[in-house]
Amino acid sequence: MDKLRAITTFVRIVERGSLTAAAAAQDMSSPAVVRQLAGLERALDVRLLNRTTRRMALTDEGRDYYERCKRILAELEEADAAAGNRRGRVRGELRVTAPVLFGRMHVAPLAADSARRYPDLAIDLLLVDRVVSLLDEGLDVGVRIGALADSSLVARPLGEVRRVICASPRYLARAGTPRSPGELREHACLRFAGLGSTREWTFGAGARRMAVPVRGPLSANHADVLIEACVDGLGIGNFLSYQVAPLVASGRLVLLLEEHGPAPVSVSIVYPHARLLPARSQRFIDWLRERVPQRIALRPPRRRPSRAG
Repeated sequence: MDKLRAITTFVRIVERGSLTAAAAAQDMSSPAVVRQLAGLERALDVRLLNRTTRRMALTDEGRDYYERCKRILAELEEADAAAGNRRGRVRGELRVTAPVLFGRMHVAPLAADSARRYPDLAIDLLLVDRVVSLLDEGLDVGVRIGALADSSLVARPLGEVRRVICASPRYLARAGTPRSPGELREHACLRFAGLGSTREWTFGAGARRMAVPVRGPLSANHADVLIEACVDGLGIGNFLSYQVAPLVASGRLVLLLEEHGPAPVSVSIVYPHARLLPARSQRFIDWLRERVPQRIALRPPRRRPSRAG
């Protein structure tokens, strides 16, 4: 039995959550994966996984063995790179997670750029609007918006985002510009209808915090639907700044009530300890840290050069 190959297979089974997925990730047949796992368990004289036709779970011994083997495989990859025969070569599979709309707008384009730059790199992008455990989901890199829970992960800042109120020039020309949060009661407001949504928009903080009831012609559980309606002049929107930064820069949307906005929240990239990072993770992290801050920054509308009279 090739023990290193068997250990790699075991780690992939745990990361992928099934024998079939691990087989696909390693370009092996499912029976071959089963044989390698069984051979490893015989060699160790211990059961690593409890398996039924419907589910699979690590035993206590298997969980400890997985954590140790994952570190060993990362160390081996680092040793290969340090030896020089693969120094700087970006290859293999990189699994990345980010919030859905942020990922679609700002991570996916950079992932595509990376895939073009490095032909031996395959990026698996998981876009979900929930915080996922990198370790439990077998992920290499994550993008998080908001406060970070204490963990063993390394976190690096990518920038800040904040809630912004905006409307199109067409809407403002028709309905006028609100000068205070309270005036929104008299305007058509586009509301988010997702989990935890309310019929109020909040402004300020602490003693200056105020909630304003809003109503309007459209609510939706996807921000991009509301953004499109806002650009079309249907009403006033309440969005995260990264969602509308390009539209503000182009002048298609106008920021309103900026002095009443809440404090910004941080955008971070998280990943395991830097000492264990393979080249593919490090290059992608560097690429995000270089490009994302300028992509999400709110800039004033570009001025058109005046024509000579």
